Amino acid sequence: MYRSERESAARAASSAGAEMVEEARGSVVEVQSGGRGSGAGVIWPGEGLVLTNDHVVAGGRRRGGGTRVVLHDGRMLDAEVVKRSRTLDLALLRPRGETGGLPAAPVGDSDALRVGELVYAIGHPWGNPGTVTAGVVSGLGVPGGRSRRGSSTRYVRSDVALAPGNSGGPLLNAAGEVVGINAMIFGRTALSIPSNAAAAWVGEPAAEGEGRSRLGVEVVPVEFPTSGRPEAGDAWGLAISSLEEGGPADAAGILVGDVMLGLAGTGPQDVGSFQDALDLGDAVSLRVMRGGETLVVEVPPRASGRAA
Repeated sequence: MYRSERESAARAASSAGAEMVEEARGSVVEVQSGGRGSGAGVIWPGEGLVLTNDHVVAGGRRRGGGTRVVLHDGRMLDAEVVKRSRTLDLALLRPRGETGGLPAAPVGDSDALRVGELVYAIGHPWGNPGTVTAGVVSGLGVPGGRSRRGSSTRYVRSDVALAPGNSGGPLLNAAGEVVGINAMIFGRTALSIPSNAAAAWVGEPAAEGEGRSRLGVEVVPVEFPTSGRPEAGDAWGLAISSLEEGGPADAAGILVGDVMLGLAGTGPQDVGSFQDALDLGDAVSLRVMRGGETLVVEVPPRASGRAA
């Protein structure tokens, strides 16, 4: 292909991408929880509901404030939480008031994603509405953990730039389809909840407790350098960033700053392994790193409770 033809093709692709992003921005909302901007959300197909991260709306509950969504056209609507899952870090909101004409985002197949594929993130970082960043898919699965196809704890990893205010916003493929819900940053890698896991959860009935066990913690994945690993094979862990007061983990003696390494008697595991063990309802022995030392913390049977 001659240079002019390549340049023409590149301009056409760039123009198509810009049009796709502009259309997609109409489906992205700002989620305010507790009286301030907290993150983003995406209008989900079906009933005009908004999907976001659970940690985006959790702040409003701690501060006793309500939850609102700000639409792309500037309308501000109060919203109720239909259901939420701390395990998946997802929350489903129902805007109240004049909700006519809410443009739902098309949802794509996250299992069809390939490493190297172009993706876009839309959110409201640092209070800048509708900001768009682009990158490529760098991997699938939990960093340092196993990638279990179809698992609700499997992540889409990409190098799109995320910042506070992006949480809960969509990760889009080149066709403008939602293939993930942006959740957190792991080093320089963006982690997004796959659209297939999100769609499956949205379609489940909102039963009390969401039907899954929990520890009552918020965690951040951390990687260990080769020279500083707690034990041979421990390449990563889950650092406890906050505890639910009186929750199962708090009652078991887990502390903020502890790093969960895995289940006692086993090697390093992905996030899904923790959840699978909790769902069995048996006593769980967690390997935890505290102050540079590794210890075992016992979580009694069913003390893990149910997700709220």
